[in-house]
Amino acid sequence: MNERRVEIKYLILRPLGYPLKASYHEYPVVDNPKVFDKYAKDQWKGEFVSKGMLLFDMRMFPDFAFEVESAEPDQGIISDSTIILVEPANRDIETEIVTNVNLSDVVGQEDAKRKVRVILEYLRNPERFGKWSPKNVLFYGPPGTGKTMTAKALANEAKVPFISIKSTKLIGEHVGDGARRIHELYERASQLSPCIVFLDEFDAIALDRSYQELRGDVSEVVNALLTELDGIESREGICTIAATNRAEMLDHSIRSRFEEEIEFSLPNYEERLEIMRKNLKEFPLKIKAKLSEVARVTEGLSGRDIVEKVLKSALHRAIAEGRDYVTTEDMLGFIKKKTKIPPKNMFI
Repeated sequence: MNERRVEIKYLILRPLGYPLKASYHEYPVVDNPKVFDKYAKDQWKGEFVSKGMLLFDMRMFPDFAFEVESAEPDQGIISDSTIILVEPANRDIETEIVTNVNLSDVVGQEDAKRKVRVILEYLRNPERFGKWSPKNVLFYGPPGTGKTMTAKALANEAKVPFISIKSTKLIGEHVGDGARRIHELYERASQLSPCIVFLDEFDAIALDRSYQELRGDVSEVVNALLTELDGIESREGICTIAATNRAEMLDHSIRSRFEEEIEFSLPNYEERLEIMRKNLKEFPLKIKAKLSEVARVTEGLSGRDIVEKVLKSALHRAIAEGRDYVTTEDMLGFIKKKTKIPPKNMFI
């Protein structure tokens, strides 16, 4: 297949600026995404694009450059059906076309992966579900157990955009900021539908009133969000996934808006072993460690803990000592500090 004849479905641009600095040049700001989408297609229709390429505006802001941040598929031509989006400068709301993770990459979490198949089917065929669509889903469980990874894998396998924001970013400095950001979030989602809206650190805005005094700015965000979750405006093809480490502390009125709750748990022995094996495939040093022993004493650690605190710490220790290999002792360095496990001769 000629890749230059493939039509781009989604195109996400990042504003770079002018090739030469000039005081008379006004820096353009996209005020209306739908209007920009048409404006962009009018001048770039038929252009071949791929990640990293530059597109230059030749109309209102001559020579202003946009970089292709991501696209679905990776390369092809811009057509009338292409959806073109510019990422805002503040980057509070991130939009990406995920291509590097699948559900099979998530170790363990078999029950969660089985349940999210419904979301996958919905994103692939929204009109099939009607009022039975899984529009609001809660992911909960300890940090580092694969909630974000699973959400991104769903976006990749469904070939839809992944729009994410940390809930703390929804709380503005001024009255109205939070509600405006919620509106911008779902306006963008409507433009890119079908898509996933991912609200990370959800407990930052949704804690039960008994755990925090519900300030005015948080209340404003919550009310705006509830309007979206309740579907006051029909938004077909959008699945909101909220992630939290503390589901038991969420306000009941907010938690009740989620039709499905999916739990993510800490890995068992076999899963910890598999997490290490997967990540060590790209390890830059030789492995002279008993992974079975490391897996046995890392109970209670998440997958992210194992990668960041066990494997990465072992790598840095070996490099610092001038070695081209890591040992069991290297990998147990972090664990010993936390749990005071017996010395290494217990494994001899």
